Amino acid sequence: MNRGVWKGHLALWLANIIWGVNAPVCKGVLASAANPEGINPFALSACRMAGAALLFWVASWMMPRERVSWHDLGLLLLASIFGIQFNQLLYLWGLSLTSPIDASIIATLVPILTLVLATLFLREPLSLLKVGGVALGCAGAVLLVLLSQRGAVPQSSLMGNTLCIISAVSFAFYLTAFRSVIVRYRSVTVMKWMFLFAAVVALVIYREPLAATPFMEFTPRLWSGVLYVVVGSTFITYLCVPIGQQHLRPTVVSMYNYVQPVVAVLLSVVLGMDRFTPLKGLAALCVFVGVWMVTRSKSRAQLERR
Repeated sequence: MNRGVWKGHLALWLANIIWGVNAPVCKGVLASAANPEGINPFALSACRMAGAALLFWVASWMMPRERVSWHDLGLLLLASIFGIQFNQLLYLWGLSLTSPIDASIIATLVPILTLVLATLFLREPLSLLKVGGVALGCAGAVLLVLLSQRGAVPQSSLMGNTLCIISAVSFAFYLTAFRSVIVRYRSVTVMKWMFLFAAVVALVIYREPLAATPFMEFTPRLWSGVLYVVVGSTFITYLCVPIGQQHLRPTVVSMYNYVQPVVAVLLSVVLGMDRFTPLKGLAALCVFVGVWMVTRSKSRAQLERR
């Protein structure tokens, strides 16, 4: 395994560890019937996109300038629609309506959808090792989520679940359809443009809920949650994902989604909110073995060279 591949895996580990903590953090700061003091999901989306855009542009000023062609800017605009705007907005909106368990289970659809789309768009071969890895990882992730939520009060919502499903489809489409333009530039260059486009759209469309948000009345807990979403689960993670895309296949990148419920469960155990059982250990092992199987499967380029 060369240095670039290791770099891609490490970047995806970091991104998905941060995302693993994101669902409970977001649920804690979003406004709902149980949390009327929280922030409106549309306002949080606008803060997320504008804040990340600012951070990426500041970061780009510290690096050598990289020119992007007009054609590629158009592709990055489309990529921002599917990879950021639809994905982030619909996820936060859906999460505000449904339960974290439903949102976590729906997130396991991303690798399955990516596997299908990579076959259609990139002509990646389907192999028993790859399909088996996706299926095993999905089973482990779903089992882990279900085991960790026994006894929880159900808060399912058809509207919320539908929005989360569309968000998952959108992100899977982004991982496959726009890989060719993502790998041409540094991750900071790609993301500064994608988040600039997303921020402009968000600030125009969601200016009313953003203006109605009483930021001065936010508690320190609420502010810390918002900052985690903007800096951690947006700026840092979206800095890491393009690095993974540059060195790894879309199906491998998407498989790391299954790491998120493992992280969430481990955090709950450490904080004393859950307990570890052998069955949960087996479910986590299924996730890691599934990721390994997909990583070991052959790409189209590798098969053609053989």
